[in-house]
Amino acid sequence: QVELVESGGGPVQAGGSLRLSCASTSPSFYFDAMGWFRQAPGKERELVAAINWKSDLIRYSDSVKARFIVTRDNAKNTLYLQMNSLKPEDTAVYYCAKAPVSAIVVVTSIGDYDSWGQGTQVTVSS
Repeated sequence: QVELVESGGGPVQAGGSLRLSCASTSPSFYFDAMGWFRQAPGKERELVAAINWKSDLIRYSDSVKARFIVTRDNAKNTLYLQMNSLKPEDTAVYYCAKAPVSAIVVVTSIGDYDSWGQGTQVTVSS
């Protein structure tokens, strides 16, 4: 089965930055549509960013737009999330996910993802 492993989370002060990484064992990573999601205590898991195989189709949640940047390195089977100008409301467990669809498209529906990482905690203090 596919394994996704997130790293890079931790405590950070408001206004600071973190870079999350997601290493994938998917044999088809080059073709995988990928996404970052987050879940805060008492809230539903929500989309943060989604990206297709060529990085020419990218979607961001309105709450992170202009602050977060999602990228991927297909040669390294790795997905990244650069988080800047962090706010306390960004505090959550961040999850990497992949979708079993054509990598031509960008996938924004949580139900369309079939593999998930274990999550990495991001805690932003004010």
